Amino acid sequence: MSDLTAVQYVLIGLIFVWSGFVRSGLGFGGAVLSLPFLLLVHDNPLAFLPIIAIQLLVFSGLTIVMNNRKSQAARQPDGGTVDWRYLGRILAIMIVPKLIGVFGLVTLPPTVMSTIIFGIVTVYSISYLLDRPFRSKNKVVDVVFLMLGGYVSGTSLIGAPLVIAVVAQHLPKEKLRDTLFALWFILVTIKMAAFIAVGVDLELEQQLWLLPCAAVGHVIGLRFHDYMLKAETPVFFRVLGGVLLVVSCIGLWKGLG
Repeated sequence: MSDLTAVQYVLIGLIFVWSGFVRSGLGFGGAVLSLPFLLLVHDNPLAFLPIIAIQLLVFSGLTIVMNNRKSQAARQPDGGTVDWRYLGRILAIMIVPKLIGVFGLVTLPPTVMSTIIFGIVTVYSISYLLDRPFRSKNKVVDVVFLMLGGYVSGTSLIGAPLVIAVVAQHLPKEKLRDTLFALWFILVTIKMAAFIAVGVDLELEQQLWLLPCAAVGHVIGLRFHDYMLKAETPVFFRVLGGVLLVVSCIGLWKGLG
């Protein structure tokens, strides 16, 4: 990323503000809702995935620790903001597909990965537009969704919507975000180990300015999350789906062309 133009750097900085916002505001989306925009600026997933992964580790870890301290200070009897038992159950299902996905990431060319990512996000965006997000209705479908989510997470870090289709039905909204954060923290740690093992550039120099950008969005997102706990906002997801659909169509046209 050292040879980009000034305009590209500004756009990337703004996108990482957005990434921090959706991650802390929704509990997911730091990758799936920002990577399509990033790939339009610089078409190389491996240039951004290590940056996103490190930021997720930093902000998800801090959020879980701070929220659980507040829970302990308030002496809440529900065991904190993470459902560790349920987390262990879904990890047991996702871990093998996750490892398979990680292997696929480091062997596929960047252009192929970009096309796959835009295709997946196109499906997600249509589900948001139709106000029909993925929902499973039985245990078999739950397992399939979790395995697919683990695999997609391994390839590109954008498997969250498939995982949420299952998890959101079994957890109270007060525990949903932080349980997801704990899940992403574990899965991304595996991803980071793979990056280091194969010698992927972690773009640590770029973190010096992109981490503060994400921090700004993170703080705004925390306030948005408090609002989301009190009210549902389907219009937000419809608008988001429309924007993502346009971006993904442009990305697919660019990649296939």
